[in-house]
Amino acid sequence: MGKRILIVDDAAFMRMMIKDILVKNGYEIAGEAENGIRAVEKYRELMPDLVIMDITMPEVDGITAVKEIKKLNPDSKIIMCSAMGQQAMVIESIQAGARDFIVKPFQPERVIEAIKKVIG
Repeated sequence: MGKRILIVDDAAFMRMMIKDILVKNGYEIAGEAENGIRAVEKYRELMPDLVIMDITMPEVDGITAVKEIKKLNPDSKIIMCSAMGQQAMVIESIQAGARDFIVKPFQPERVIEAIKKVIG
């Protein structure tokens, strides 16, 4: 069975792009969430192998969601997504517990490289 991944992004087309890259590379989509609140709920419900999390989202941002997920499971594996120029946020998300980050627009090989580095 492929590794199960939760995709979190407020933009449906971004979730679609990530999903496409993952499925083509043999990963299973555990679920999707459109904001940090749903991300934490879905994580608790699905316990995926990995979360790919956008930083900037309405209601609850990705960094806050990472902290909440880390409380649920200190061993959780999370990769952050950010647009160009969000270096400070990337650093903050790594300090919050994210293992790596990928930059939008996504390059499929970079996404897969990050996943392999984090969950093998």
